[in-house]
Amino acid sequence: MADYVLAIDQGTTSSRAMIFDKKGSVVSVGQKEHEQIFPKAGWVEHDPAEIWRNVQEVVGLALAKADITRHDLAAIGITNQRETAVVWDKNTGKPVYNAIVWQDTRTQPIVDRLAADGGVERFKEIVGLPLATYFSGTKIVWILENVDGAREKAEAGDLIFGTTDTWVLWNLTGGIDGGVHATDVTNASRTLFMDLETLSWRDDILETFGVPRSMMPEIRSSSEVYGTAESSSLLRETPVAGILGDQQAATFGQAAYDAGESKNTYGTGNFLIFQTGEEIVRSKNGLLTTLGYKLGDGPAHYALEGSIAVTGSLIQWLRDQLGIISSAPEVEALARTVDDNGGVYFVPAFSGLFAPYWRPDARGAIVGMTRFVNKGHIARAALEATAFQTREVLEAVNADSGVDLTELKVDGGMTANDELMQFQADILGVPVVRPVVAETTALGAAYAAGLAVGFWDNLDDLRANWQEDKRWEPNLDSDERDRQIRLWKKAVTKSMDWVDEDVR
Repeated sequence: MADYVLAIDQGTTSSRAMIFDKKGSVVSVGQKEHEQIFPKAGWVEHDPAEIWRNVQEVVGLALAKADITRHDLAAIGITNQRETAVVWDKNTGKPVYNAIVWQDTRTQPIVDRLAADGGVERFKEIVGLPLATYFSGTKIVWILENVDGAREKAEAGDLIFGTTDTWVLWNLTGGIDGGVHATDVTNASRTLFMDLETLSWRDDILETFGVPRSMMPEIRSSSEVYGTAESSSLLRETPVAGILGDQQAATFGQAAYDAGESKNTYGTGNFLIFQTGEEIVRSKNGLLTTLGYKLGDGPAHYALEGSIAVTGSLIQWLRDQLGIISSAPEVEALARTVDDNGGVYFVPAFSGLFAPYWRPDARGAIVGMTRFVNKGHIARAALEATAFQTREVLEAVNADSGVDLTELKVDGGMTANDELMQFQADILGVPVVRPVVAETTALGAAYAAGLAVGFWDNLDDLRANWQEDKRWEPNLDSDERDRQIRLWKKAVTKSMDWVDEDVR
């Protein structure tokens, strides 16, 4: 009998394979970073072929570390960076261009063109999203309009599109030899093309964008058997049975299934998801309406989401671009060399501002600099930026839901940073709670896959697995909290109105 489930977590900076047991505990991990490609300012790309090679490698690593084979696996789940777009030739399996990453802002002229008739909320009532460079729809358009021969091949039915879950699924299940071209509702809801009510592609919106329907994957639930791994794989004949976009997967791994439950993931960016159950709630405060999950033939569950573009990637930027730290964990020790931020506020609007502002004209800004400031203050301000941005998103969630959140469940790599988590509790004024398994993104994908094949019986089994690891209580004086929030909001205004027609 199979004792484990494997999750493939195809993220923004790396790909991981994680093996979980019935209690939801991590048995082994294989992980490998892939190259971040920056051809121009505002452009962010990945090599899809490198991603697929890395996925295969980390699967082998995870199996070897656990000393198991495919026969010990009940199922495979996939989770992924959601809006990153891959377009490839279904006959050769070769991408026609690099994957255009969710952080990429090159498609702003396409957004402006589409928004000229009806504004950025032109399709929001239908798809839950504003027109923005963030989502994959405009990235497909850019490839069709800028890659030689792409439009013709697409019109002929030779090109297909997928977010990275679809790219991994297609390759894992056979590629050009019968690979399954599908995605789940959570990823489909991030394209700008899926109707929230019918859970199907909108032909009229595809036509407006100029994207052939033949390119689009089949929309499936988040928990069902899509196919099996192909014969040459280490995973051959193992069912692929769960797909969730990374933030929905993290919510699933946090056992936050019901309306009113929420989580905040600290990764490359930060993403707060608030479940609204079977009700579609349309935000009036800058949040996105998205799919939470759909289990097999069960009803769709919806959510509100606050998306923050740059949090963990800001620490990576301090390491790779500025060189003031040599590894990400060093940022906490550097921040602790100073008592406070020295009056410095860092607004990391590298890709514009996402929720709750949606300002593509914003760019990164460090304000409040004096001769007193040193690299410790910069490190602290970078960490605090994550907490301040989360505070603003939580304010929007409270306004939309009408119910103030009383505690925040957190997960992701940055939750290992005690300094950040304490400041997060301080600036929110509510407790912050981390589970034993903080990497809940992969766990959520494993859960979705395991449910589909009967490895776990129901959601109550998954709730029973959740355990609290650490809790941070707020201890900042309310007047000081209000002062810092006021200064942060002032700093945010300094990042706006930067991009003109001749500045990208």
